[in-house]
Amino acid sequence: MTKAPTVSAGPWRAFVNVAQIPESGLHRDIVADEVTRAAMAEIAGLRNISAARASFDLSLRSGGRVDVAGRLTARIGQTCVVTLEPIENDIDEDIDLIFAPADDVKELIDDLDEEAEDGEVPEPPEPIENGVIDLGRLATDMLFLAIDPYPRKEGAVFEPRVTAAEPGDHPFAVLKAFKAAPKKPTSGGRGEG
Repeated sequence: MTKAPTVSAGPWRAFVNVAQIPESGLHRDIVADEVTRAAMAEIAGLRNISAARASFDLSLRSGGRVDVAGRLTARIGQTCVVTLEPIENDIDEDIDLIFAPADDVKELIDDLDEEAEDGEVPEPPEPIENGVIDLGRLATDMLFLAIDPYPRKEGAVFEPRVTAAEPGDHPFAVLKAFKAAPKKPTSGGRGEG
């Protein structure tokens, strides 16, 4: 007996049962509450997420596939990598993905690989797990992908500290001193003669 795939866990959850999407399509707006935003900020290593919302339009396609299009907007608190001051950044991301039944995803990926030309492989569909699409997880993933890993305060420029070098502070100073030292006669095991 095969075990049904589990719906992915995460702090922001908003499930849509694919069987309940009408032929005319479905629109969903989701907003992350304060507890959810705090959990997402902790996972992402952010100071905070002061707002996160997403809007989705779901449309049925042939073969049990679902087109999910929408937009994610969020305001996140980060720390400037140059000044170390707190800054706020806005995220505004378009979303356009195809979901397919989990059992069909591997077959669809294989078909896409065969159709790929010039090394360009189209994006494979996302799996529909247990007949459900988790819009909250999708929005969370898009938010995490949109985070700038090196945020800078507007106008902040990194200027390395430059100090005047002492003449003897370079790596070859020892060699120079060695060359300038008087040569000592060597006495050794060889006889002159």
